[in-house]
Amino acid sequence: MSLASIAATQTVRITGIRGSGAISYRLMEMGLIEGAEVQVIGRAPLGDPLQVRLGDYRLSLRCGEAELIEVSEL
Repeated sequence: MSLASIAATQTVRITGIRGSGAISYRLMEMGLIEGAEVQVIGRAPLGDPLQVRLGDYRLSLRCGEAELIEVSEL
């Protein structure tokens, strides 16, 4: 399943990044790498973007970017 389909307040573990190219590389540079735990904090009223907590910081991701991130439940 992808990060875009996770409900708010749920914590998941990243299992991989789909795709290749600049966007995948940029996501990995931000710390979204295999094995990292991510918590979905919330979503904008229309669903895009979503805000996640990764370690000690927060990220806002577009749904298109979140679709590239494969996750599994803890």
